[in-house]
Amino acid sequence: MARITVEDCLRKVNNRFLLVNLVAKRVRQIREGSDYLVTAPKNEDIVISLREVAAGRIRLKEPTPALEEQET
Repeated sequence: MARITVEDCLRKVNNRFLLVNLVAKRVRQIREGSDYLVTAPKNEDIVISLREVAAGRIRLKEPTPALEEQET
């Protein structure tokens, strides 16, 4: 299987810092027993998480904007 690069993942997540947070959260899920979302040879959890992002299997959920309180 081809090497995974950060640039491959940045096509799916536009911000490096958000990518780091997304992958870190996914690594924790995998280590807690979550199944892989891609088929890959035996790799470290972080490599599998990056492969999942590059494949579009996990995405960043955009937060919903908070409603502003109206002053009366």
